[in-house]
Amino acid sequence: MYNAVFIDLDDTLWDFHANAKSSLQEIYEKRNLGQFFDSFDQYFTIYAKRNVELWEEYGKGTITKEVLSLERFLHPLIQVGINNSVLAKEIGEEYLELLPTRTALVPYAKELLEYLYPKYPLTIVSNGFVEVQYKKLHSCHIEQYFTHVVLSEAAKALKPDKRIFDYAMELNSVKASETIMIGDSYEADIMGAQNACIDRIYYNPDSKLNGEDNSTTYQVRSLKEIMEVL
Repeated sequence: MYNAVFIDLDDTLWDFHANAKSSLQEIYEKRNLGQFFDSFDQYFTIYAKRNVELWEEYGKGTITKEVLSLERFLHPLIQVGINNSVLAKEIGEEYLELLPTRTALVPYAKELLEYLYPKYPLTIVSNGFVEVQYKKLHSCHIEQYFTHVVLSEAAKALKPDKRIFDYAMELNSVKASETIMIGDSYEADIMGAQNACIDRIYYNPDSKLNGEDNSTTYQVRSLKEIMEVL
């Protein structure tokens, strides 16, 4: 039925939350940030909430990559009275060096790729930064499964903009009717694929939606379930 499978990377295959947390904990301890915060959990909770908000803004095109990169590390510091852009910038640079070396994958990610790889050309479609996404794929030894890696910076469009999906379809020489997208972000992956008239599998482990949803072709709670669909 399909001649191409598009897959999101962060929190669909590569466990962004776990890898970000372990990276930031190492930086937190190295930088002695405990002198400012009650605990690492307090720091990470503040960071994670603001990071999600900033990525949503970045996806809508309302802020730049540079603003996102600085603000997500400056914001937690400001919350405890430390308005230090130099420190935030240094933390950000360390984070981007450390993060892509982490190798935690979402449960069944490797098994899913082993299953899909012989059957379909696979393409990563991600809003992530060029300087880290390729390193992530290499570090966790999954780069060999993908025919193409489509990143928003190269496509000059961010999910959910249909242009990034059009760019990926052009690389694969396929039509929308021959393509399916797998992703964990309802707004970026599912609505984006719908904008491009592509079928979509919503990886929804936390069951964020109740009942049937017309925006999804399939909805799964585990990547393992996708092997029963494709």
